[in-house]
This record gives sequence, C-alpha cells and structure tokens, in this order.
Amino acid sequence: MRIGITCYPTYGGSGVVATELGKELASKGHQIHFISYALPHRLAHFVENIYFHEVEISSYPLFEHQLYGLSLSSKMLEVIEYENLDLIHVHYAIPHAASAYLAKQMLKKQSKDIKIITTLHGTDITLVGLEPSFLPLVKFSIEESDGVTAVSRFLKEKTITNYHIDKEIEVITNFIDIEKYKPVCHEEFKKHIAPNNEKILVHVSNFRRVKRVPDTIRILELVKKEIPAKLLLVGDGPDRSECERLARELQLEKDVIFLGKQDGLAEILSASDVFLMPSQSESFGLSALEAMSCGLPVVSSSVGGLPELILHNEVGFIAEFGDVERMSKYTIELLQNEKKYNSFSKKSRERAVKYFEKDKIVPQYLAYYEKILNS
Repeated sequence: MRIGITCYPTYGGSGVVATELGKELASKGHQIHFISYALPHRLAHFVENIYFHEVEISSYPLFEHQLYGLSLSSKMLEVIEYENLDLIHVHYAIPHAASAYLAKQMLKKQSKDIKIITTLHGTDITLVGLEPSFLPLVKFSIEESDGVTAVSRFLKEKTITNYHIDKEIEVITNFIDIEKYKPVCHEEFKKHIAPNNEKILVHVSNFRRVKRVPDTIRILELVKKEIPAKLLLVGDGPDRSECERLARELQLEKDVIFLGKQDGLAEILSASDVFLMPSQSESFGLSALEAMSCGLPVVSSSVGGLPELILHNEVGFIAEFGDVERMSKYTIELLQNEKKYNSFSKKSRERAVKYFEKDKIVPQYLAYYEKILNS
C-alpha cells in the first residue's frame, strides 16, 4: 500500500502518533510518504520505505500571511500523482483535512481519485475548531473525508455533538512501543536528580495554557510538606516563563528542574516515581500512556479521554481539574504507601501492554484503510 501521511512535525501528540504509525506501517512493507513543512522530529534516522516531501511556502511580499494550507494542497496533489498513492491519512483537522479535500477535487478534474482519512486528535475539535471562523470549515472537512477516526470515545462523542455530524467515526486509540517504554533502572540519572533519595514527580507537555503546568509546581509545594521530592518538567512552550517565575516565587527553584525538550523520555520516566497530568483538556493523554508503560502511576485531572486510559484507584488517581490539593493528597498517598504504589505501578504497565501495545493498534488502522479503500 502507498500511503501519504500529513501531520504537524512538532513534539505534540498528534505528530508523534502519526510518525510512529508511519514507521510501523513502513516496517510491514508499506510505502509511506510524509508531507509536511518540516521533517517530523521522530524521524531522526533513515527508515526503509519512508519518504519525506517538504511543503515549500511562498514568501511573496503581497501575502501578509503564509499560505501553508494552499501550498500543502499543491504538494499533496504532486505526491499523489507522482507516487501513485492509494490514500492520504491526515492527522489534525486544521488545515490538513481541508487541504486534502482540495487536492482530491483537483484530481477529480483529471478523472482520478484518492481516499482521504482524517484522524482527530483533540484541540482541533475541542478548542481551535470551535472558533466561529473555523467551525464550518472543520465540519465540512470531516464530512467530506472518506473515513474519520478519533483517538478516544470522548473525542468521537464531542465531535458528533459539537459539529452535528452524521457520519461514522471509528475509535482507534493511541498506542505505545512497550519495548521502548518499559521499566528500567537508571540509578545514575536518579542520583543526579535526587542525590538525597527524594521522590521524583514528572510532567511532560508542550507547556500550553490548557496543560496547566503551573499546577504541577503547586502540587510539589504541597507534597514537599510531607515528603522530600523533586519535580522534573520536560518540554517547552509559552507557559515556561510563568512556571520558572512561580518556582522562584515559591522558593522551589532548586526542586523544580526544567529539562526542556528531550528525546530520551523512556529513561527519564523510568527514573521517576509519579507522573502528573493536571490538564484542562486532554482527548487521550499519550504522555500518560508512555509513563504507564514505564510502570509509573499517573495522577491526573478527570477531563476528556483520561478516565478511559487511567482507571481511578487502580493504575492511578483522577481529580477535578484545578483541584491541586486533591492531586497532591493522591500523590502523597501513593508515595507513602509502598504496597499500593507497587500495585499501581504493576497494573499501569499491564494495562499499557494489554490494551495499547502497537501490535494491537496498528492492525486496526490497516483494517480501516482496507475498509475505506474497498468502500
């Protein structure tokens, strides 16, 4: 099968899932063509059967703003024609689904066709897409896609409700490489971060407002009143400066360690004790799944698709978003109760392996591709 994949090439969950899916499909012999404005960051090394096509964006002075959506349509058309693609799989609705639709219409003028599958990941539906200027376009693009998938039941239901869509949406969850993300002892790293055997809390995100990263620092403040602890913050984004200021204000600058963007997430997670995810919105929670696969209990908010992933009082704890006090109590309870902690840790790993392992999820995408191609 010849498949075109378009995603945002950044550190966000949608780009990570799209890239890992492409790599898995390529390993099974399918020809994968990534089409984006930059090389996805998870494609750091050569992978057989994977090709990259860069979207060139015009800088003509007349255009005050770059025309990425239109440039993407043109590049999609070019790749579809010259590489003889069977389908285009776009991740994140805006503008990828609209660009794919435009490419499909241009092909029809040449009496050719291409199947479009759109995977919805979260904020394209729950946040950005709900803006009045985007809502009609997102609705149209979804309805005109040949197939639509969502990463959680929550997101499927939210899409149908918000956009009044009368279209079948397949739920195919995010997945994990359980051999890459697994519990491993990293004593040297742990000693470097916590030389006095402090407990290590960890959070990974793109530091946007919706992730509520400052809440992790407030959780640490309350946890430290009971237990010596450190907080690792992995990632970067618009809220980092505010987080650094808050850490200094609470006199926690020595206990909050900003690691920035990191590729060695598995090693960092394996050296930590509890994963914090106090998000205001989260359609699935890929970074929480990565932590669970490394044997970390997760303390999170009860929003979006997180309750589908994190079974409360079994693999972790969930609380109302913004309830820093409750989340800190849950964290303290885990860290002070070794038997409960070990049980949660074991069940976190087991749940990741049983339900979200890549060899269970990727075949679902392949089956869906076949279904759409044969429809």
